[in-house]
Amino acid sequence: MTQPPRATEQIYLSSPSAMPALLAVGLAGVIIGLFSWWPYSAIGGALALIALAGWLRANRREIAAMPNTQRTETGPIPLSGRE
Repeated sequence: MTQPPRATEQIYLSSPSAMPALLAVGLAGVIIGLFSWWPYSAIGGALALIALAGWLRANRREIAAMPNTQRTETGPIPLSGRE
């Protein structure tokens, strides 16, 4: 049995982060504060802004670390059968 050819394209995934969960908790605090006590909204809003800034900063760092070019050995897939 032969091995399949080595893939030339690379897939990049972001690293695991707690920022999306913190953003959700902050937004939930804002919503809860709308119906109960206003400091919940203030704390939730601050937490949501901090989490969003941290998430975007980490995303920017990961995109900057990606290579600008990628070696491919295959041709592009044609868009239609008519050529």
